[in-house]
Amino acid sequence: MKHVNLSPELEQKKKEIMKQFREDESAADAREESTMASPSESGASDESSKSSKPDAEVIRQRVIEALRTIYDPEIPVNIYDLGLIYRVEIKDGFAEVDMTLTSPGCPVAQTFPGMVEGAVKLVPGISDAVVDLVWEPPWTQTLISEAARLELGLI
Repeated sequence: MKHVNLSPELEQKKKEIMKQFREDESAADAREESTMASPSESGASDESSKSSKPDAEVIRQRVIEALRTIYDPEIPVNIYDLGLIYRVEIKDGFAEVDMTLTSPGCPVAQTFPGMVEGAVKLVPGISDAVVDLVWEPPWTQTLISEAARLELGLI
């Protein structure tokens, strides 16, 4: 796997993203705790208080934030904003991610999906994950987010 040294600006941005991810995670955990009052305290029935776990959309957003901390080894943009992530689905703590690479001949084709899977499994609320490498539709620059295009000088 080719290792790319990030510029000091990108290293700082990566640190800021990780800090924001941790802050968002702490805030989400605090919100979770504040909404998990016992039925006797809140007056809620047992039925409405059964689920103390964050819902799938909260966990999905956590997974996306984790994906935004992983950078393409050849292009200094995270894989989510680069448009390499096609699908993120969460069901009962299981994450399914479809991703692609910028080209089938990418030198990290054999190792990158495993690295992505490992990062997804570290997200709170994820018990297991699978990352599938897909080639359809083929990746094009049109999949890059507007913010990443601006960062790369493409617009």
